[in-house]
Amino acid sequence: MNIRVDVVLPCLNEAQALPWILERMPAGYRAIVVDNGSTDGSADLARILGAHVVYESRRGFGAAAHAGLLAATAPIVAFCDADASMDPRDLPLVVGPISADEADLVLGRRRPTTRNAWPPHARLANTYLSWRLRRITGVNIHDLGPMRAARRDHLLALDLHDRRSGYPLEMFLDAAAANWRIREVDTGYAPRVGRSKVTGTVRGTLTAIRDMSALLRTDRLGRSEARS
Repeated sequence: MNIRVDVVLPCLNEAQALPWILERMPAGYRAIVVDNGSTDGSADLARILGAHVVYESRRGFGAAAHAGLLAATAPIVAFCDADASMDPRDLPLVVGPISADEADLVLGRRRPTTRNAWPPHARLANTYLSWRLRRITGVNIHDLGPMRAARRDHLLALDLHDRRSGYPLEMFLDAAAANWRIREVDTGYAPRVGRSKVTGTVRGTLTAIRDMSALLRTDRLGRSEARS
C-alpha cells in the first residue's frame, strides 16, 4: 500500500479502544502507535492489528507524540488520540488542505457528538486557552485540537522541545511565529473509551493548564525580548 500519511497515536493503556481506531484508518494512512508504558498489552495488540509500533519510555504526551514524528516517513504526518474519542475517518478532512497546499497546519475543531463527550471543565479551559491564543498570535483559533496534520519536514524544522502536555501548544505557537497558514476544520468528538488520563479528569486538566501556562509565559517573554 502506498503510504501517503503517517498517523501518530500516543498510547497508554488503550487496548479497549485500539481495535475500533485501527479498523477505521483510511486507505493510504499508516498508524504509528507509540506505546508510552502500557501494561494492558496495547503494543502487542496494535502490532497484531497491523500498526507500526514504537516504544517511548519517557512518560508524557509530548514524548510519545514526538517519538511518533521521528518514526514517521510519509510526507504528511497527522496526530490523533488513541482513546476512540476521535474517528480516524475524519482524518482526510484534516489532511486535505495540507495535500492541496492550502494550509501548513490544520487543526480539528472538536464538535461533541453527545452531551457528555467533552467534560465542562475541559471545555472551559479550552475556550479560555483559545481566546488567549487568538489575542497572542492573531490566528483565528477556537480549539487546540489533538487531531491535526502538517508536512513532516515542516514539523521537524520546528524543533519542538516540550515533552509533556504542552507539546500541541508549542507546535501551534511555533507554527504561528513562523507565519504558517493555520486552519481549523470541524471533526467529531465522542466520549473516550476507558479511563481518561488528561483533560477527562480535573487533575489532568489542571496539569495540562500548568504545562501550557508555563509555555505561554516563556513564549511571551521570548517575543518581548525579540522586540527589544
